[in-house]
Amino acid sequence: MDRTIPTTAPTGAATEGDATRRTAASASGRGTRPGAPAPRRGTVTGAPARSGPPRRRDSRRPAGPGPVSRTAAAAARRRELERLPRYWFANQLLLTLSGRRPVHTLLGHALPAAYDRLIELAPLAPLRPTGGRAAAPVVRRCDEYQPRQGAIEAFARIAYGDRLRALAFRLELGPDTRWRCAAFDIGPTT
Repeated sequence: MDRTIPTTAPTGAATEGDATRRTAASASGRGTRPGAPAPRRGTVTGAPARSGPPRRRDSRRPAGPGPVSRTAAAAARRRELERLPRYWFANQLLLTLSGRRPVHTLLGHALPAAYDRLIELAPLAPLRPTGGRAAAPVVRRCDEYQPRQGAIEAFARIAYGDRLRALAFRLELGPDTRWRCAAFDIGPTT
């Protein structure tokens, strides 16, 4: 029975004499198929040998992971903006004033005067888009002005469909280092 004998010593309890006999058998051509060339020294028989020029890395492809898709980049930017108090509050106020979230979700995040105003406006859902298939409103941009330490006056642009609305609100930093909405305004509700 013809068997291919590996030229490298197997792991385990092989002795020096076993490795010498295998190398000698491979060099003499014994133990290989008839008519097959003797295996090259230092290679394992049975493994395909690479032929052709050495592979070169394509210089047009980036070395690291593939390019980040636009949607992934936009999602990462959105998560980064959500960490800013003005964007978080703009989104929470938008969800409440468009009727997509109940008022009580802002109970611990709004001072009494702002919370009472939310209770008045929430049933009207002044930022709810009109029409059955209208796009849900989103915060396009939110900027801030800090009149003093511990206070932020922010204004957001709310877009839904081809309409654009403004949302202004004031945040105050409490003694527990948490931001709370002190007041907000969305302009005329009609």
